[in-house]
Amino acid sequence: MFAPTFALDGDVDPADSLFRVANDRLAKGDYKGAAELFRAVRQRYPKSARLGEAMYFEAFALYRGGDPQRARLALDEMKSRYPQQAARGDANTLRTRVCGELARQGDGSCAEEVTRASASAASGGEGGSSVRMASSGSGAARGGARSARSGECGNDDDEDDERIAALNALLQMDADRALPILTKVLARRDKCSERLRRKAVFLVSQKSGKETADILLATAKDDPDAEVREQAVFWLSQVRDPRAVDMLNGILTNTSAELSLREKALFALSQHSAPKAAELLRNVATDDAMPVDLREKAIFWIGQRHGDESAEYLRTLYRKLTNSELKEKVIFSLAQKRASANEAFLMGIVGDTKEPIELRKKAIFWAGQMGADLAQFNGLYAKLDDRDLKEQVIFAFSQRREAAATDRLIEIARSEKDRELRKKAIFWLGQSRDPRATAFLSELVDK
Repeated sequence: MFAPTFALDGDVDPADSLFRVANDRLAKGDYKGAAELFRAVRQRYPKSARLGEAMYFEAFALYRGGDPQRARLALDEMKSRYPQQAARGDANTLRTRVCGELARQGDGSCAEEVTRASASAASGGEGGSSVRMASSGSGAARGGARSARSGECGNDDDEDDERIAALNALLQMDADRALPILTKVLARRDKCSERLRRKAVFLVSQKSGKETADILLATAKDDPDAEVREQAVFWLSQVRDPRAVDMLNGILTNTSAELSLREKALFALSQHSAPKAAELLRNVATDDAMPVDLREKAIFWIGQRHGDESAEYLRTLYRKLTNSELKEKVIFSLAQKRASANEAFLMGIVGDTKEPIELRKKAIFWAGQMGADLAQFNGLYAKLDDRDLKEQVIFAFSQRREAAATDRLIEIARSEKDRELRKKAIFWLGQSRDPRATAFLSELVDK
């Protein structure tokens, strides 16, 4: 959008004060009031240097206020009176949006403009084929041709790119006509079309149908830009085409693909409710040939799936794993679903002397966080002979708000034979707001 400009001290434009008020109305969402005030700027100060700017903002306020017909008239007047400002990218973008709305309302001339601008975006404007919106006062080529001459890619702000606005308008106006043009956009390979292709991927994903999955898969495989490929994979997660699951698995199991792309495919699979998607996630979790990062993420997403079946699978998987990082991820995932079977499983890990100390400590921590029965922790503390594990149980007590947890900390602070563990219990009692903790600490001080 045009950036509002104000005169410097000593060079005051008489329209500045009213312009500020109008801009404030615009910022607050009072589009009708803003449009009236920007028009008043032109009427009251016909010699102001800000008339073209006021005309643009009047059109913008009218468009945002739901009056695209008057917005187009204001832009037509702007083109006639201030052609240089009308040729700016933000004015062209606004014109495209206005025309897109009018085209959806049946305006044939606007429909033609939107189609021409979309076709230009697909071609990159090469060979003189670029056609800017009718509001443009210059014949400067866009896209690839301009990039080849100047080495510049233009404005990086999607909101100010009329090519993107044109594609979006065409999709809203006529999705069937838009898809072939979006396909052409995604076939471009010039550097300056990367941002346009990223937006095109999103626009394609909004159209349901067989072609959508095909286009997204082809883009995920072939586009030279990593972000475009990753976005294509992400949007495959939203495609209900049953073939999407197989497409994503093909990307996920492609060992020559970037890890980031495979991670996106894994996430996309996790968003599909199809039983096959769940099966493929499990395949990743158990496949020793898969990178550990992918296996960890697969375990996490399995844990996020609804139903007891996923938790049961993870409990079985834990016993088969040898990698501590993966086992830790299973512990975490099970702790996210409060269920008696999961609590019992975590407490079983704590009591298993064959398990590494660090994993047993993790199991204590997450069992405490999920609200496991305090009675189990009471019995557990008495059985443990490892100081680190006992310290972790003390911490678990300190994080609970039940009176029984405070009672247990007081008991440990009073009767535990290990001086360091007593000190830990006293420390956490000092963080408690329970009056019994305060009374106990006072009793210690008075000894």
